[in-house]
Amino acid sequence: MKGNDHSSKFLLTHREREVFELLVQDKTTRDIAGQLFISEKTVRNHISNVMQKLNVKGRSQAVVELIKLGELKI
Repeated sequence: MKGNDHSSKFLLTHREREVFELLVQDKTTRDIAGQLFISEKTVRNHISNVMQKLNVKGRSQAVVELIKLGELKI
């Protein structure tokens, strides 16, 4: 294994993971933004990026896929 293979093991960036971990705790976009000290637009961007990576439409579908892939635990 090469030294930089670690990042390819995970689909999500650290920040995307943080956003989705809060999302599954039923936090709103505003709650997540406040907790992570980022704008609501940034939160929405992270969610959109993840939905594109997974090729899904909607947050709940993204959550289901991430759980299936073992990327997210609830």
